[in-house]
Amino acid sequence: MTDLTKLTITEALKGLKEKKFSAVELTKEYLNKMESCRELNAYVLETPEKALEQAKAADEKYKNGTNGALEGIPLGIKDLFCTRGIRTTACSHILDGFVPPYESTVTQKLLDAGAVFLGKLNMDEFAMGGSNETSFYGPAVNPWSKDKKLVAGGSSGGSAAAVAANICAAATGTDTGGSIRQPSAFCGVTGIKPTYGRCSRYGIIAFASSLDQIGPLGRSVEDVANLYEIICGNDPMDATSAVREYGAFGKKINRSVKGLRIGIPKEYFGDGVEPEIKTAVMESVDKLAKEGAQTVSISLPSTDYALSAYYIISSAEASSNLARFDGVKYGYRTKDYTNLIDMYEKTRSEGFGDEVKRRIMLGTFVL
Repeated sequence: MTDLTKLTITEALKGLKEKKFSAVELTKEYLNKMESCRELNAYVLETPEKALEQAKAADEKYKNGTNGALEGIPLGIKDLFCTRGIRTTACSHILDGFVPPYESTVTQKLLDAGAVFLGKLNMDEFAMGGSNETSFYGPAVNPWSKDKKLVAGGSSGGSAAAVAANICAAATGTDTGGSIRQPSAFCGVTGIKPTYGRCSRYGIIAFASSLDQIGPLGRSVEDVANLYEIICGNDPMDATSAVREYGAFGKKINRSVKGLRIGIPKEYFGDGVEPEIKTAVMESVDKLAKEGAQTVSISLPSTDYALSAYYIISSAEASSNLARFDGVKYGYRTKDYTNLIDMYEKTRSEGFGDEVKRRIMLGTFVL
């Protein structure tokens, strides 16, 4: 029998519609696979009962012809997305036990489309990191690593590892400074960081509000395009959400690149770039050129300042955004304190990891 966990979303939807297998059967295969891949530490919370309940509902919708665009497709959700009734911690000790009373806009769109949620995926704490090693729950492991020592990348390391290991059909991620693109590259999956404002940030635990953006990770360009089509769009709950119409991305992916003008910034190939990485990128550029695209060398002189600007903006906004975690309303609270100020200080000292503390201090200094 075909391993259902190796199917792309497009293939799985075809099988479900043709009744070659049920949503429950598909979900059970993923749940079984998840059990055998726990050494990857891709999931920080598994929700098998919820997933099977959603799969049963999906099968009923296929029977009566009311199935949605993602009906019965098992997904993994990055632990930065608030999910109603399901623990959400941003992989931080300071949000221990936090169960949101509401759903993020993006995950609600996925649920409305019929998706099945398998659980919450590992990530760098508050999305601060590039290797998934700052997570309170420990690092996510790159499934291509034979000795289980290679990192999955970050901050969406659990998302990329889970997709690569076939323990979810696709996953949600967030990207502030590379947190979808980099782990996707490390784990050999397809990921996209949409233009800022295309996907609602409502219900996403904030790191740097003017940089954070949501995007999908999947096994194929077609899967990612179709997921992107579902999750993008204006949201009145997010003041930074763009007001515009979006086309059917999935129908555009097989168009010719002939005549497309692609700029290759010379600053991107300076000091610090590994020769094998440069070679791989230029091979892709050559392929595009052979397909008819016009590739031109360009200059982005401000590139040298990009990292400095990123750290100033992101750390300042992190300092502001993370001020809300004080032990008063939800999440972790220190057990031993003498007064309110002492409770604040001890809760934040014990609740935040080292990388988060570094960025808060840098951001507070900048502000």
